[in-house]
Amino acid sequence: MVGKPEILPDVIVLLHGTISNNSDELEELDRILGDGDHVVNLLRGLAVLQAKADDLARTDWSGAFQVIGLSLMSSVGGASGSLYGTLFLKMSSVLKDNELTTRGMADAFNQGVDAMKARGKSDVGEKTMLDVLVPVAQCLTQLLDEGAERNVLLDAIASVALEGVESTRNMVATKGRAAYMGDRSVGHIDAGAKSSQVMLCALTDFLVDEA
Repeated sequence: MVGKPEILPDVIVLLHGTISNNSDELEELDRILGDGDHVVNLLRGLAVLQAKADDLARTDWSGAFQVIGLSLMSSVGGASGSLYGTLFLKMSSVLKDNELTTRGMADAFNQGVDAMKARGKSDVGEKTMLDVLVPVAQCLTQLLDEGAERNVLLDAIASVALEGVESTRNMVATKGRAAYMGDRSVGHIDAGAKSSQVMLCALTDFLVDEA
């Protein structure tokens, strides 16, 4: 499942295209609950990574994740840049000098998500991207413990991500600009959760084809 750093240029192009293709929906969601700049910020960060893609492919995973984390922190505005940057920097730290396996990548992702929670002082149930990322991290660990096959694992990640983003619809936002809407935020999906979901689903589809 893990693949090699050589896949990063294709992954970055894929994610940029995924956000572009879903930009209308994401922008509408962000206009309702946020600042309306979520898509622009994500595309800016992914464009920066595209410019560095060949260099990323020539390093190891720890080094690549460090570059990705620092690049996202410096190029993506709003909370997303800080949170995604924290995710990748923590994963870089966890993977440094460790043998890379699917289990190792899962552990790094779990610790990265925990670092995001600490950075944002947030958790599941507050109508953020964590409502997608935390269940996915938990699912990944559980299925690895159960010895699930690769494609079962990837299908489950996509399913859990979809459930996670839909769960934000009936939540009251308590973080960021959306928190000012209070009960009026109920009935709307969180844009950050949606962008996380569409990127994860695109990535799982890509990894199935890479098998």
